[in-house]
Amino acid sequence: MRLARYALVLFYIALPATLFAELERGDLPAARWYAHVDLVEMRASDAGRELYNWLDEEVFEELRDEIGFDADKEANTITALATSEGGTIVVIDGEFSATTGDKIIAIAALASDFDTLTHDGKAYYQIEDEPDDHDSQSFDNVAFMSVALQNKLLVTASKEQMHQLLSNNGKIPGNYDGDGALIVLRGDKNFVQAGMDPDSFDDMGWDSNILRSTEQLALLVSDTADLLAIEAQLIASGAEEANTLASVVRGLLAILSLSDEADPELMAFLNDTEIEVDGATLRVSISLDPELLIEAID
Repeated sequence: MRLARYALVLFYIALPATLFAELERGDLPAARWYAHVDLVEMRASDAGRELYNWLDEEVFEELRDEIGFDADKEANTITALATSEGGTIVVIDGEFSATTGDKIIAIAALASDFDTLTHDGKAYYQIEDEPDDHDSQSFDNVAFMSVALQNKLLVTASKEQMHQLLSNNGKIPGNYDGDGALIVLRGDKNFVQAGMDPDSFDDMGWDSNILRSTEQLALLVSDTADLLAIEAQLIASGAEEANTLASVVRGLLAILSLSDEADPELMAFLNDTEIEVDGATLRVSISLDPELLIEAID
């Protein structure tokens, strides 16, 4: 379905949020995965601007052309998460005009089944469409959408989730700092934060030795001295597994360095990759020239 697809495509740059400008561990309810993108920080940083320009060309341009939503002017943060029972939630927070809200509703109304509902006096819409090549398992051809909260676009997989968001000004009630809360990494200027519980992906048919040895995984892309700082933190099932995974990472870097096609400038940065193991926790971090990262992505 088109609207759900447009919301989810924004996260294909990260691992497939509490809905704040900055995420803390205590902000997250029990979740299977989360992703949070801070566009304000990206636009304000020299390193982040390179990443933002790539996003603008690859993702936001399509949104402007197809639904008239200008993320460059109207979107500040984009957050997605999937709770254990309720499915996927996407919240875009920004400074939306009334015209933008009308355009989004008009696009949603093109679905084969479109119903207007209310909760606590706030309107939301149930959208059902025929399956197509872009449909996501996260929404199963049915989504709920609302622009009733000021400067927020809400998309959920269930009616119950939408009711919770509308009743709590875009926040999901639940266990925010205990069992089930995922790792949240922080930097001076956060651009992208993401995390996942690999066990929750068993039903998707993923089969990986790394995932089987991993209990939680978190990713952070931030700014440091005009470079993009990328940090991954992984909690393994034990210290032995963490050391094995560290050896895998070192081996992959060694193989890459032997490739005739490896960019020498990129390899100079990759050779500075820090790999640390502390008990069952593996931390991998690197700082990259943003232009080199964009070239690698392309």
